[in-house]
Amino acid sequence: MYCALYNAGRCRSCQWLEKPYPQQLSEKQSLLEQLLSQTAVAEYLPPVTSPLQGFRNKAKMVVSGSVERPIFGMMARDGEPVDLCDCPLYPASFAPVFDVLKPFIARAGLTPYNVARQRGELKFLLLTESSQGGMMLRFVLRSTRKLEQLRAALPWLQQQLPQLKVISANIQPVHMAILEGEEEIALTPDQALAECFNQVPLYIRPQSFFQTNPQVAADLYATARDWVAELPVTSMWDLFCGVGGFGLHCATPEMQLTGIEINAEAIACAQQSAEQLGLDKVSFAALDSTRFATSHEQVPQLVLVNPPRRGIGAELSAYLSEMAPDYILYSSCNPTTMAQDIARLEDYAVSRVQLFDMFPHTAHFEVLTLLIKKGGAT
Repeated sequence: MYCALYNAGRCRSCQWLEKPYPQQLSEKQSLLEQLLSQTAVAEYLPPVTSPLQGFRNKAKMVVSGSVERPIFGMMARDGEPVDLCDCPLYPASFAPVFDVLKPFIARAGLTPYNVARQRGELKFLLLTESSQGGMMLRFVLRSTRKLEQLRAALPWLQQQLPQLKVISANIQPVHMAILEGEEEIALTPDQALAECFNQVPLYIRPQSFFQTNPQVAADLYATARDWVAELPVTSMWDLFCGVGGFGLHCATPEMQLTGIEINAEAIACAQQSAEQLGLDKVSFAALDSTRFATSHEQVPQLVLVNPPRRGIGAELSAYLSEMAPDYILYSSCNPTTMAQDIARLEDYAVSRVQLFDMFPHTAHFEVLTLLIKKGGAT
């Protein structure tokens, strides 16, 4: 992938850009196998590859410059703004949206926030695109002062960009590098962006997490579905479930499935999908996954975990070791903490492991691992 910003030394987010892609994959696979070197792994499946550019479905843009000439991108270490509108990680559909948003900011009087002076209102623009063609746009503002001006200017924006299906304002008053605040104000009637992976309807709401590489995410969910379909299970938990991508892919009309996620916005998305699919044995709840699990005296046959980077941790690992479900399916964005958790699950054998290259040109990747209770199910 060619990137003028990287070559000019203005953006180094893609730290591995100069490495040939086969080398990137080889190094990631080697790291994964090194981290699991103390564990017997029955099978490593080949890595799932990604497109090398245009694969990101989300842009997180710091807004700087002036109201007449806003700059969308990031702040360099020297404090100078870097325009990322032409970042090759974004699909071609993003650039025309940025081109319209620049004059819109002047129309709406949204003065970019100046960090040094602690003045201005517009901090970030967050743009997400669905593979269905719709988009979600979020304005991160310092306060509600400019909200009415923003509302008044929106009809022009919507006329220019009819693909904007969901628009909201997030209020982030803190003078720190925090991406968003707790308060979200809907600016369109619809606040759920429709997505679909592998014929499974999914929804993205403003404050719900969603994978940023849709092609690889679809492969990840499909793989989990295929692995679960091979197992003799009729009950499962989907812990740290997000918008329900894993559980909804794995669910069948006979499957008793409970999905748990602390983010209420994500749970609303998962519930909407389950209703659309007519899955009456599937339920979702906005709870802490570890607290939910450890409060139960029985476990299903399969527990799927998709934790944040910190992993599932000692408490949940100990609980799963004690309760001993037949299978654990572990999806991880941090193989280091995953390896630590697997080491704690001493009564489980690692049946198969597969790397999913969700983040080309960086050291990051996702992993899916199937663990089977020793001496139990096969």
